[in-house]
Amino acid sequence: MIITLLKRLSVMLLLIAFQVLMLNHLQISGYGTPIIIACMILYMPLGSLKAGVLLWGFCTGMIVDIFSNTPGVASGAMTFAALIQPPLLKLMAPRDAAEDIKPTMQTMGTANYIRYTMIIFLAHHVVYYGMECFSLYHITDVIVLMLTSWVSSVLIALLLETFRRTK
Repeated sequence: MIITLLKRLSVMLLLIAFQVLMLNHLQISGYGTPIIIACMILYMPLGSLKAGVLLWGFCTGMIVDIFSNTPGVASGAMTFAALIQPPLLKLMAPRDAAEDIKPTMQTMGTANYIRYTMIIFLAHHVVYYGMECFSLYHITDVIVLMLTSWVSSVLIALLLETFRRTK
């Protein structure tokens, strides 16, 4: 139990450090900053308590909000992603999987894992950029911003998964 908690805490701190120190300063063609903190929610096993997943998501988002000066935006988006993660993982997991399946490409299959990653990140990004812009005035710019950020975030998350898988 304590080892699992320490592993999750170290993953959370590494993702936050990577996001705040590197990715927040990266923009793709003037649009879209990759946001990979949703990987914290992505890696939660199926047997996790829903309240625990929500708490991990909220705390991760709150710390990113503090360092990125985005009051409530990241924590709201992470909480929403944490809310949809358990039913989505249950839907995407193989039928013969254990009840405490850890979402990886090996346990879920490549296609299901990629779909799972894309949906979690899409939900996170829609809420994140919806809360950040909070206007429909420049909707095309917001959609382009969200899509470039979403594509780059998913690609980085899949790259992180290959590194996580090779251990």
